Amino acid sequence: MGLIVPVILAGGKGTRLWPMSRVARPKQFLPLTGDLSLYQLTLERLQDPTRYAAPIVITNAEYRFLVAEQALECGIDLAAILLEPVARNTAAAIAAASLVAVADGTDRLIHVLASDHDITVDDAYLTAIDCARASAATGRLMTFGITPTEPATGFGYIEAGAAEAGGAHAVSRFVEKPDVARATKMVASGNYYWNSGMFLFSASAFLGECEKLAPDVYAAASGAVERAEKDLDFIRLEAKSFAAAPDISVDYAIFEKTDLASVVPSPIRWSDLGSWDAVWKVSVQDAAGNVQRGPASLSDTTNSLVVSEKLHVAVNGLDDVAVIASEDAVYVGRLSEAQSVGAVVKALSADAATLGLTETHQTSYRPWGGYSSVLNGERFQVKRLFVKPGKRLSLQRHHHRSEHWVVVRGTAEVQIGDKTMQLGENESVYIPQGEVHRLTNPGKILLELIEVQTGSYLGEDDIIRLEDVFGRT
Repeated sequence: MGLIVPVILAGGKGTRLWPMSRVARPKQFLPLTGDLSLYQLTLERLQDPTRYAAPIVITNAEYRFLVAEQALECGIDLAAILLEPVARNTAAAIAAASLVAVADGTDRLIHVLASDHDITVDDAYLTAIDCARASAATGRLMTFGITPTEPATGFGYIEAGAAEAGGAHAVSRFVEKPDVARATKMVASGNYYWNSGMFLFSASAFLGECEKLAPDVYAAASGAVERAEKDLDFIRLEAKSFAAAPDISVDYAIFEKTDLASVVPSPIRWSDLGSWDAVWKVSVQDAAGNVQRGPASLSDTTNSLVVSEKLHVAVNGLDDVAVIASEDAVYVGRLSEAQSVGAVVKALSADAATLGLTETHQTSYRPWGGYSSVLNGERFQVKRLFVKPGKRLSLQRHHHRSEHWVVVRGTAEVQIGDKTMQLGENESVYIPQGEVHRLTNPGKILLELIEVQTGSYLGEDDIIRLEDVFGRT
């Protein structure tokens, strides 16, 4: 069947790593373990021409430019970017991606993997991939069972059954997240593995089981792919068909029902990075057991995680703490109780005054660059805009506000009405309320401006796009 086609699931909106991870920019697009984002690290793991073809990424419209831009930053070509019109869990997403992978009539091996896991590629990992590849070529639906290192209660488990050729085992059963006592017994038995959420199978075998065991999922995915539309470099799945799919995971819909499921025991270094203590565990700790990223000072502090984006954080005389400082929020709690972040986010989301802290960051990213909120007041707002070289904003106007732009760095090409001008550093321009305008960076360096907005309403939804190279009109 040739090379494996990776299918990367990149549409999740988890906030368990708040305040860094938020709805507008969740953890898969953040550099939590190094200089690259988790999604970029996932792409780099797949740069093996002896095993993998170009990946298919499935996400939602909100993240489409993040997916494309971060792949471009790594110099990695994608086979396709599929956009889900609504969230329908993993079964429909994987079915749609599998259908796209075999659209030319050629059966292919599919490797499904999350975009936000931390995995070490070593001999054990490659051995597991090759074992799964060989079994999948015979029609088996392969799962990867991580050899447990502790009785973790945050993961599901897979019980291995009869041994199969090449080191795989038939799946005896899937076990929901257990309590500590049950997890301890399962780990001690040596016959249970953490469910990694990774799968490898031939598209024909998976789609055949999907059509038989989850016909509603198959019908919805088929209709959405058949009626999909091309939009720039993206494939938009047809909304009505896809929305008809049940909201169900691939585990429940297919793998817990099929007779074709097998598990590859995988003694690999793996983490789903589902909480701040998981980030601490996979990071290099100093002699005191601390992990520090960003501007921070630690004194008489042990077994702690301190992460800061901009603020200088000083921690003194503490043990087992997580201190996470974003641009506009700080979380402090026991590192060993990091799972409780979810309760904090739930409480913030329930209050209109703090809802925004769970959804957007102080700095928002756009396909052309982005902006940071500097100061807000009644009838005015100050932002820092940054535009990448060669990029341009949409041709637009506003009903309720006027804008002043001051160039801080670089060169700006500004269109106002039917006039176009160039501004250098320390030069400014005024855009009246209702006037059609556009900003372009024609230079070779990042363009930075200070934008002062004044008016009766300053929301981001007061943008009427008349023309846009990114298809957002």
